[in-house]
Amino acid sequence: MTVTPRSAADIAPVTRQFAAGGGMPNNPALPVVIYRGALPGAAPDEVCALMEGNGWGGTWVWSVFEYHHYHPDAHEALVAASGAARLMLGGPEGVSFEISAGDALILPAGTGHCRLSQSEDFRICGAYPPGQEDYATRRAGPEAEADAAQIAQVPLPETDPIYGRQGPLMALWG
Repeated sequence: MTVTPRSAADIAPVTRQFAAGGGMPNNPALPVVIYRGALPGAAPDEVCALMEGNGWGGTWVWSVFEYHHYHPDAHEALVAASGAARLMLGGPEGVSFEISAGDALILPAGTGHCRLSQSEDFRICGAYPPGQEDYATRRAGPEAEADAAQIAQVPLPETDPIYGRQGPLMALWG
């Protein structure tokens, strides 16, 4: 079965930018992008297939680590496939967000994130742009400052993981 996202015209992307702090480099150039309810009722395999069809790979289905971490060498798409969770974005000094099944988040390289709580049935699907599937995971710490140069060099994706080449991400990160 193929899943079709809600029309991009019906989704008002939420964006949030985070400054470095709390041992997290975050990304000074690119905002986190959240599409609320983009994929309602989509099963994990459908979500992964959609992102793969839009050129994002390294897909997985699981949860989010309970500790603050970031990826200095990869952008990351996360889509809640079932249940609900509270995530902290931007590191210990960031902001918590409630997400539920169908919500999609695109985190630019360097963005701190962790899971604060989740429902028993929470499952999230992750994916990465081409060439970024073999990523590093760093905990909050002093090396965050040194990672800033690497984060700035991570190539922009050529497609939106949910909406493809014409997706809102292309303008928001363009």
